[in-house]
Amino acid sequence: MQAKVDFKNWRIHTARLPRGISKRGRGNAQIFIDRCSSPLIACNMPGYEVILEKAMDGSFGEFSSDKHVPIAHNSFAISHRATAMAADARQRSYTIAVLPGDGIGLEVTPPALRCLEAAAERFGFTLNFRHFEWASCDYYLKHGKMLPDDWKRLLQECDAIYFGAVGDPARVPDHISLWGSLLRFRREFDQYINLRPCRLMRGVPSPLANAKPGSIDFLTVRENTEGEYSSIGGMIFEGTERETVIQDTVFTRVGVDRVIRYAFERARARPAKKLTSATKSNGISITMPYWDQRVAEIAKEYPDVKVDKYHIDILCAHFVLRPHIFDVVVGSNLFGDILSDLGPACTGTIGIAPSANLNPVSKRTDPDWKPSLFEPVHGSAPDIAGKGIANPVGMIWAGQMMFEHLGETEAAAAVLAAIENVLGDAQDRLQKGGEDVLTPDMGGKGTTEGLGKAIEIALKTSQ
Repeated sequence: MQAKVDFKNWRIHTARLPRGISKRGRGNAQIFIDRCSSPLIACNMPGYEVILEKAMDGSFGEFSSDKHVPIAHNSFAISHRATAMAADARQRSYTIAVLPGDGIGLEVTPPALRCLEAAAERFGFTLNFRHFEWASCDYYLKHGKMLPDDWKRLLQECDAIYFGAVGDPARVPDHISLWGSLLRFRREFDQYINLRPCRLMRGVPSPLANAKPGSIDFLTVRENTEGEYSSIGGMIFEGTERETVIQDTVFTRVGVDRVIRYAFERARARPAKKLTSATKSNGISITMPYWDQRVAEIAKEYPDVKVDKYHIDILCAHFVLRPHIFDVVVGSNLFGDILSDLGPACTGTIGIAPSANLNPVSKRTDPDWKPSLFEPVHGSAPDIAGKGIANPVGMIWAGQMMFEHLGETEAAAAVLAAIENVLGDAQDRLQKGGEDVLTPDMGGKGTTEGLGKAIEIALKTSQ
């Protein structure tokens, strides 16, 4: 028999707790009281559930749920045990599939996981990591395939997929490794949105003249499952002078409309409320005019969002010359792929850029739910693999996007703040005799582990 009270939006006030109480961060406190003559005080902070277990003598303490008075009035018997814990901590537990993959994916994953664990502990939820060695070229060379037969069931059991990188072209052709893993995940889990933020942060030198931190801050929304990457086509007369290769672009109304509508929703939620469409309807005479038509039609549903469009060639030029004019940019699979690499390059390095492959259905109880995948943009980078100098920020920032998708918005904000603070303060730290944490792609001499550790410490020490 237990008595329970749910104190929504409260927490235990540590300054007034009696001796014998241990506490681990907001949203995760445990109190074990054998002899308690002091009251437990509640204050208006994140939530706790207080449980008074039945004593051996058959009695248990009385308490009040009034936030202005103690929740227990010296009423614990000597034999009583009281436990206070986050009211939703048992419910806020996530299973994450971890696939480091190849190259630097193996190196950036461990420090990123430690950062995510630090954030989870701080904000009172748990992460259960399931580590898988497949979706890698090593696995392919051992088994002759990129994935095990039951891969889909194993990933479907997880709340999200945390992916490092795939590819080692010296050993396995890219079309085998990529189409056998990452692109398969995107299509079979219908991860039709590829979302990539682009932001110029303090401490990261931009190749663009006069670019200042905060002046570049936009989202690229890429269609992720069809378009130019349809894999429909073929070759005839192979090996002859008449050798002919054809690959088709496939736009469906469902596919085009849902990515455009998602982009409008993201634009509506941002202060600038502006959407830019990437097109090439002056040269691609069938699919791109159709894309333009669907943008114009759906725009009628969002009269509060400003809309413009640019052909892909001049749009790339504007990314370099006028990146500050963009807010949300939407493009087809190919155009979005190009733009979402170009954008981070303008902010100094692709090494910090994250990517979310989203199936926007967020509730697992929904019959259409499928797991989303979060990864850095940088790829496996075999040229620097094994050197310990890969930038872990892209992987950590991808974890921040995963937290947002899971609804852990406070933790997501803290991770992003930790990244920005560590990068922004790096030069000051160095001038004061501290460690150089910036990796070579940002002009420093730091290491993967060093930068990851600095962000982890920032998450543990900042409030």
